[in-house]
Amino acid sequence: MRLTLAQTDVSSDSVTENVSRATTAIRDAAAEGADLVVLPELFNIGYFAFDRYAREAEGLNGETLSQIRSVAADHDVAVLAGSVVEDLAASADSGFDVPADEGLANTAVFFDRDGERRAVYRKHHLFGYDSAESQLLEPGETVPTVDFEEFTIGVTTCYDLRFPELYRHLVDEGVTLTLVPSAWPYPRVEHWKLFGRARAVENQLYVAAANGVGQFEEAELLGRSTVYDPWGTTLASADDHPALVTATLDPARVDQVREEFPALADRRTDWP
Repeated sequence: MRLTLAQTDVSSDSVTENVSRATTAIRDAAAEGADLVVLPELFNIGYFAFDRYAREAEGLNGETLSQIRSVAADHDVAVLAGSVVEDLAASADSGFDVPADEGLANTAVFFDRDGERRAVYRKHHLFGYDSAESQLLEPGETVPTVDFEEFTIGVTTCYDLRFPELYRHLVDEGVTLTLVPSAWPYPRVEHWKLFGRARAVENQLYVAAANGVGQFEEAELLGRSTVYDPWGTTLASADDHPALVTATLDPARVDQVREEFPALADRRTDWP
């Protein structure tokens, strides 16, 4: 499978421009043969635009996600719409359960090649350190998976990378590829490089972390979107400029690594 991380420039000024950059990246990646494209966290408004969360929130049938859905279908490519701020009340009739009758969530949506909405993941771990996210949003309650191109795909979002138990749960659900839309800022570069690789190594699966780039008043996104294989090897990465980060993933590689170094088989869960 050919996977592309769309490391887009996320501006604090214009939702229209941000979405345009995202749809252009999807078209370009599809033209280069991508099977799946991953967008960054809150690619349409920017993670640090806390004062705009409520104003720009939309349901699962909202304008931003509808545009991404159409581009996916038009170009025969699957897309993880990194995340948007979701208006939970507006999603009540979407066919997907919501964690609360009202409020907001940080929500990623997986669209198949035909534009079908296959999975909805709402960020579980909400950032509290020097951030308003945990005050403004509702945490997710479900961890969906999607079967696509011989992979079982799970989704986590940004800060989730710091919580390895979530990834152990994904392994138990049969996940072989985890997609991680993110808005990771400077100066925590070393943490970004560490956690993605660690989650790949300890769970012996692919990890594809798509970060944005862009300057906000509070922070600057550091880019460095990266694809790791189940051995922790970097297959593709970028610097801190807009880029398409593409790697070819082999589903057989997961079984190969787990057979050659069967660490997961040695797990113990019978703690007192």
